[in-house]
Amino acid sequence: MYNSDKKSRDWLLVAVFTVLAAALYFLPTGFEDKGDKDAIRCTAEVLSVDDDNILHLGLIRSGEQGLTVRILDGPFAGREFDAHNQLLGQLDRDKLFRPGDTAYVVLTLDERGEVTYVNPQDHYRLGLELLLLGLFAALLLLFGGMTGLKALLSFAFTGMVLWKVLVPQMLLGADPVRLALAVVALLSAVIIFLVAGLTRTGLTAFLGAFLGVVASCGLAVYFTGRFHVHGAVMPFAETLLYAGYNHLDLTRIYMAGVFLASSGAVMDLAMDVAAAMSEVVDKKPSISRVEAVWSGVRVGRAVVGTMTTTLLLAYSGGYVTLLMAFMAQGIPLDTTFNFIYVAAEVLKTLVGSFGLVTVAPFTALAGGVLLVAGRKRESALRH
Repeated sequence: MYNSDKKSRDWLLVAVFTVLAAALYFLPTGFEDKGDKDAIRCTAEVLSVDDDNILHLGLIRSGEQGLTVRILDGPFAGREFDAHNQLLGQLDRDKLFRPGDTAYVVLTLDERGEVTYVNPQDHYRLGLELLLLGLFAALLLLFGGMTGLKALLSFAFTGMVLWKVLVPQMLLGADPVRLALAVVALLSAVIIFLVAGLTRTGLTAFLGAFLGVVASCGLAVYFTGRFHVHGAVMPFAETLLYAGYNHLDLTRIYMAGVFLASSGAVMDLAMDVAAAMSEVVDKKPSISRVEAVWSGVRVGRAVVGTMTTTLLLAYSGGYVTLLMAFMAQGIPLDTTFNFIYVAAEVLKTLVGSFGLVTVAPFTALAGGVLLVAGRKRESALRH
């Protein structure tokens, strides 16, 4: 009977959050009309290329690559056009096409609806991205079963919340720190309760995770000012300002990004501690609250060491070329870590790690109150 009720609750949660994720997908952000209305985006096959107008200056290429492309979809499918691939001399933005490549192109139309310009924006990658996503989903479902389905649903729901709620509200001028804290609270509740169910274990994990994120938030706000780090260190920050959003507080956005980036690891650790404490309390119903708390703390100690290293590796992977550039120039270690770009990443890593360290005792305390009290109440009702 218990397993039947649990399965019913699981399917109910899956149904509810599937509907919510679908609703978010169709939720308008208000920025859909910002693009060029006289343009059509489609895919095209590259038939031939002309590299005669490309200038090679060492590693840098500039000039223009001429293309002949055949449109593969949309209202102009099957038609061939000449396209122009402008090279800006920037390795991170320039691309070269070869015959047989599939390009993602933007067709600019005139007032009569005829194509006036074909811009090959980049190589087409959406098909491979969907394939990779499908393989990931299939493996998750095959390995995890119902838990895998709930994890996949939480993954999709998180993506929708970030794209449909967090990003547009930040663009509209909402306070980034408060908004991100609310979003993390929502996502923590959804992800944890989807995995653990509407149980005391889930509530324990949620409280521990949220308190850990709040601790990280406070440290991010305080030390960002003390480090004299501003939001312009983030990629494309200046592009955002020049696009007409100079009212945004980039530093507050950076603060939000610090604890948002570590919130996933915080949820993982909170769930580990809560699940272990629940198992201990189930096996030993007579356990005291103090004993239960210390059991949770010991579990947290065992996990937190690897989790903090996980954060270090995750963050350092994003700026390894920066460290390589400094080392290649013989810049001393103390000078390297004093640069604002490196200091910003150090701040992210240490603040995120601090949140991980605090989440274990927070979860243990919450578990000592909720899990032990719940088990004693159940025992009293049975007797």
